Amino acid sequence: MSADDEDITDELLADAGKLTGLSLELLGLDPHPDDMTAEQRLLFDPEDLAEMSAAASEDREKALRQTRLLAGLLWNSSSVLLDQLFRDLETLGQLETVTPANIAGSSALFSLPPQFAADYDVKFTRKFIVVASDVTASLVRGWTAPGCLAAELAVRALLDQAQITEDIYELDLPDAWRAAVEEVLLEDADSEWLYADDADGGAGTVPPGVGQWFESFTPADTVPPYARS
Repeated sequence: MSADDEDITDELLADAGKLTGLSLELLGLDPHPDDMTAEQRLLFDPEDLAEMSAAASEDREKALRQTRLLAGLLWNSSSVLLDQLFRDLETLGQLETVTPANIAGSSALFSLPPQFAADYDVKFTRKFIVVASDVTASLVRGWTAPGCLAAELAVRALLDQAQITEDIYELDLPDAWRAAVEEVLLEDADSEWLYADDADGGAGTVPPGVGQWFESFTPADTVPPYARS
């Protein structure tokens, strides 16, 4: 590990506490019985509590550090994602037409379903930035499930940026961290099928156009007004 690697690790660990919308337990950290209240211990079987207590202190410290590093990475990646989206917006503003090649070479929009790439114009990107900002804010104010397809896609774009940082710096994160985070942030998600070569899943269903991605799933779900305009 280089000095730069060490610097970003320390930075991410320092940022971990800023991710107040998701607990370390939601990010996969197994709690230790000694840190639980009596009421919390009642939620576990005696066998599970015994297994948690038997974990070596070194293993617990490693798991805690890895999960805190993941929390800091998600915080950091929230800012990176928005910076990259603004960069893409500036680039799109200089193009007469948007092509799949433009999107494939973009800084953040490459994370979106490629078969709709020609529709990722300036207007779309502005709306997507607003939704992505709202999604990342949930990491602080308290996580709420995405309320529209665009919000789900923003989560995927966020995790792509996190994975890029992980790969660059070879971060020591929990095993299978992305799958674990997706299970929490994208529970019952509807957007994955948009990445299929045949987005109708072979069932003859017309996939929703990008304009529909900003429509709320239910009346109880919230989507920023600008994205709905």
